[in-house]
Amino acid sequence: MEKAKVYFSDLRTSPNSNLLDKMERLLRRAGIGNLPLEGAFTAIKIHFGEPGNLAYIRPNYAARMARLLRSLGAKPFLTDCNTLYSGRRSNAVDHLESAMENGFNPLSAQCQVIIGDGLKGTDYREIPLEDAQYCPSPKIGTAIADADVIISMNHFKGHEQAGFGGALKNLGMGCASVGGKLELHASSQPKVDTDHCTGCGICVKHCAHDAIHLNAATRKAEIDYSRCVGCGQCVALCQHDAAVVSDWDTSERLNYKIAEYTKAVLKDKPHFHISFIMNVSPECDCWNHNDAAIIPDLGMLASADPVALDMACADMVMQAPILHGNNVLSEKHEHDDLCGCDKFHLIHPDTDWMAGLKHAEQIGIGTRQYELIKV
Repeated sequence: MEKAKVYFSDLRTSPNSNLLDKMERLLRRAGIGNLPLEGAFTAIKIHFGEPGNLAYIRPNYAARMARLLRSLGAKPFLTDCNTLYSGRRSNAVDHLESAMENGFNPLSAQCQVIIGDGLKGTDYREIPLEDAQYCPSPKIGTAIADADVIISMNHFKGHEQAGFGGALKNLGMGCASVGGKLELHASSQPKVDTDHCTGCGICVKHCAHDAIHLNAATRKAEIDYSRCVGCGQCVALCQHDAAVVSDWDTSERLNYKIAEYTKAVLKDKPHFHISFIMNVSPECDCWNHNDAAIIPDLGMLASADPVALDMACADMVMQAPILHGNNVLSEKHEHDDLCGCDKFHLIHPDTDWMAGLKHAEQIGIGTRQYELIKV
């Protein structure tokens, strides 16, 4: 397979060239203008950040992206899907409030903000994948599935389950509906935590397979596993944290599934991707806090190939020295720069991020072989 082109811009600026200008030059040089954008509904997939976490991509970058896309004839919108876990982004009302609190709104971002899988995370389309090994019909948020073009803006950082979060995770996990996120994370069907169940019956009412009922004696929800298909509807709808993930899957299988969900998101759609190696925190932006960065800020990378982009970002982080002072790596390696070391595996030794990139390459999303071009 021919090497993919990954374009890189460092973070040096001058009075005539700020970071937003550099980002736009990077995007244009990397070929974003070659996309069929005229009149196209263009989803800008970004993570709005859990309130309290300050490592997410600044909304200024999203605004410049939206402006650039509009200048090329697109109809852009910012989007993300609701979370599986209980937090401030688990439904569209709280999610939009969180996005606005973190600076993502139609005024600052200069485009509309749409939650991809609707009010409660149950608005999705199933995208069939031929020969999928793990996820034959990924559940993708409707607003994203209906978009004509996909753009991902990715904060490259560590992740406690996937190893790191980059383009594939932002697309594969981030575009999944709540039920889709259950399929990604779980190795079995959901369960009911009866201590939290109030017997409200919303899961019973909305289960499409008649797999849930209220126990006649306790008035608590029960799942009939002979009927349950693991769709995650009950997890999405429960407002009391009673319907929950039963067993978490391994990091390797999670990354395989993320790759297949990414393929579904991008299926038959033009797409383009940019990643920011800035504020490289050890864990996901989904937490309501961010630990100290582990390496210096390195720059921005862009590519039409999300696999090559993730590989290039991982390589750059591995080759970079760690920040000494007070972070999760320097505490244990105060006399070592760790240049050439897999920093994400050091932080999360049970993870296997390379498994996802290999699977993504095998199923035709892109290639791990790349040419790095400095802009």
